Amino acid sequence: MPNKPPPRTESLDARADALRLMAQVTRDGRMLSDASWLDGPRAARALRLAGLALRHAGRADAVLKPLVDRQPAPRIRDVLRLAMAEMFEDGAAPHGVVNDAVALARMSPKTAKQAGLVNALLRKIDAAAWSAAPPPQLPNWLRKHVGRAYGQDRTRAIEAAHLAGAPLDLTVVDDAADWAERLGGTVLPTGSVRLAGGQVSALPGFDDGAWWVQDAAAAVPARLLGDVAGRRVLDLCAAPGGKTMQLAAAGARVTALDSSDKRLRRLHQNLRRTGLEAEIVVADALDWDGGAFDAVLLDAPCTATGTIRRHPDLIHLRAARDVEALTTLQYKLLDRALTHVVPGGALVFCTCSLLPVEGEHQIAAALKRHPAVVAEPLDPADHGLPPEAASPHGLRLTSEMWSDRGGIDGFFMARLRVPG
Repeated sequence: MPNKPPPRTESLDARADALRLMAQVTRDGRMLSDASWLDGPRAARALRLAGLALRHAGRADAVLKPLVDRQPAPRIRDVLRLAMAEMFEDGAAPHGVVNDAVALARMSPKTAKQAGLVNALLRKIDAAAWSAAPPPQLPNWLRKHVGRAYGQDRTRAIEAAHLAGAPLDLTVVDDAADWAERLGGTVLPTGSVRLAGGQVSALPGFDDGAWWVQDAAAAVPARLLGDVAGRRVLDLCAAPGGKTMQLAAAGARVTALDSSDKRLRRLHQNLRRTGLEAEIVVADALDWDGGAFDAVLLDAPCTATGTIRRHPDLIHLRAARDVEALTTLQYKLLDRALTHVVPGGALVFCTCSLLPVEGEHQIAAALKRHPAVVAEPLDPADHGLPPEAASPHGLRLTSEMWSDRGGIDGFFMARLRVPG
């Protein structure tokens, strides 16, 4: 007789969603955040489980390798990855995890016959085998570049920070200390409020637009522009809009430009929620001719390797071949952005990348192309950052910094002054 479909439970539904999310990343090449099909109360759990499994996929594969003669089918591999991550990293009860893993295998006609294999493997693997497996590392291509830039000791510390994950950082419109107290968090030296976690939409202040989610590192570049009240500021590559809202909250007259109408929808929603105002333009930054501004902020498209601690799906999506195309786009955008700055105005350039080729090297090359432009010295202490963030052309953050506070995303940022 054919296998009966397993009874649906809340846990099984969440795990089935997580499995679909994992396939979205490893099979379709799309980020977890692109899951527009997923909503409702179990969405947060499914996203967390998928992220956990992807974060520890390398360790799960290492545990599995000596136990099988050949690589399991992709769905079965992901079922096993998810189950091991739950049992050994999330502390989930093994009995329920194994039962649901078997049920997940049976859900697909293509893998139903492997349900017994899933059961046998998961009952054989124990915590000792998991602990003995090597901790996950960066992909080889990325590890090589990071090691060359920062040395092996820092590379291992960066990997440990990625494995630890990330807390929840908020940028508040007003009175960070009050909101930190109300939400049970702390105020970071940069001014962000840091929480251990939580369902964002259920937190006090969300519906009122009192704050928005933004990593502490991502909140620094907008502040490098200084007092922007009453000034015209262009936010290039603005989506999803955290920096736009910062600038608007500081009193700037902001024009937010991005080529993706879909990604800008989130900015529209957040502006309505927070009651902030900005002019939103859907256009290609390389073609748009909107005149000159008092200041420009360019958060350029990049490999986003500095955000792996909060986006573990990136290690499955980025490849060495991406770097050349992105760095070429960055220097074109940087040159174009300079044309939008009034004489004497400032341009802040930033990328959420660990790679110097997407940061320090870009600024060094831009200064050679534009000898009259000056990279202004930035003291980390002036911006609440650790002294090791000092860089010849700006500020360099890497994920292992602030390890005692929960870490920070990798970022590079520089402030250029256009001659008056």
